[in-house]
Amino acid sequence: MAKTRETSSNRRGRRFSERYRPRKYTQISVEEIDYKDLTLIRRFISDKGKTRSRRVTGLSRKHQAQLAVAVKRARELALLPYVGERR
Repeated sequence: MAKTRETSSNRRGRRFSERYRPRKYTQISVEEIDYKDLTLIRRFISDKGKTRSRRVTGLSRKHQAQLAVAVKRARELALLPYVGERR
């Protein structure tokens, strides 16, 4: 029986290209996410009004937490709707 050599990236279930994927947040070059910056916040919200996950957005844990707080504040002040468009 032939031995197959497993690399560390294959054992974890990730490919090499996924590990070094550029993050959307760093491309924007903003230090903090502000609840008043609606154009930035809307990029991370789905059509149904849900916040996209870290896996989809590519944000770090710290920036995803800032995004969640900004979305909640914008919804409370009626800058963003709680639900998306209904058809």
